[in-house]
Amino acid sequence: MRRLKKILLVLVLLISVCGLNTYANEPAAKIETKKEFNVREFILEHISDSYVWHITKIGDHEISIPLPVIVYSQLSGWHVFMATEIMEGETKDGLFIAPEGKYKGKIVEADSLGNETRPFDISITKNVFALLFSSLLLILIVMAVARSYKKKPMESKKGFVGFMEMFIMNINDDVIKPCVGKDYKKYAPYLLTVFFFVFINNTLGLIPIFPGGANLTGNIAITFVLALITFLIVNISGSKEYWREILWPDVPLWLKAPIPLMPVIEMVGVFTKPFALMIRLFANMLAGHSIVLGLTALIFVTVKMGPVMNTSMTVLSFLFSIFIGFVEILVAYIQAYIFTMLSAVFIGLARVEPHHKKEIEDANH
Repeated sequence: MRRLKKILLVLVLLISVCGLNTYANEPAAKIETKKEFNVREFILEHISDSYVWHITKIGDHEISIPLPVIVYSQLSGWHVFMATEIMEGETKDGLFIAPEGKYKGKIVEADSLGNETRPFDISITKNVFALLFSSLLLILIVMAVARSYKKKPMESKKGFVGFMEMFIMNINDDVIKPCVGKDYKKYAPYLLTVFFFVFINNTLGLIPIFPGGANLTGNIAITFVLALITFLIVNISGSKEYWREILWPDVPLWLKAPIPLMPVIEMVGVFTKPFALMIRLFANMLAGHSIVLGLTALIFVTVKMGPVMNTSMTVLSFLFSIFIGFVEILVAYIQAYIFTMLSAVFIGLARVEPHHKKEIEDANH
């Protein structure tokens, strides 16, 4: 465990020290006209993925951590370099970051006709690094708790381990067990992992400094994969009764044949459940980040309205941002809780047994 912690610390320090890069914007004298503050671009820039991890800005200097770019071009093969080599409109071996268009912010290359095309891109972007970091952090937390119980299994736990025990037992006993049913132990590892993965990433997304600030759970690709895994578990482990109720439900015959009206509706429900999981988490976390950024943008939008208006809106924006920040901490837990609970409910519904068998078991009890 200590060795893993040291490795994690060394990796973060290496990236922070070796990759730390300071690059300046063009001098103000060269800028003919100053752009007006664009709220939309400001929000999208902060919630979207990036090839660098922005830290702060001091004067005209932006301090950021460049991340590795790994792409495969059909024209020139594999390329591996740091993101600073293609920042500020620069080109590296024909590769550059698209300033606008449908590939805006992504690495592209120009074909023989001058059209922008996307190479095969497996770069370590901000979201990818955040995913790796949070996953490693989750592993370290779980291993630390497991190691404590392995050493002294009968001892009452205190501190961090005791806090984690409370968390785990709460989700296991109050969510997973009643929602899944008698087979809950089979699915508890996955559901607990999903809960802590979502909760940790929701919490890290609220921290404005490195290694926090990534909008990971507000990225639909992440929520899609989580929902897809739940979808596969639900339908692969579904009982015969579950599939019978979908393909041949207990409704009047004319609703099933010759036109399979109810089976089609039930089959659509199979796909709408994971879709709801994906959209719910994605939309709530994206909206939370956008609200905070929108409140912050009020400070810059009201600059032209005079010092009195700007000062009052700055104070108002600051107070509301603090309030929304505390709300977001609560939302971070609630969204992880809801995603886990709905996944457990869907799994429990898929494990349904024939009604006559259930009645016999209830009578025996």
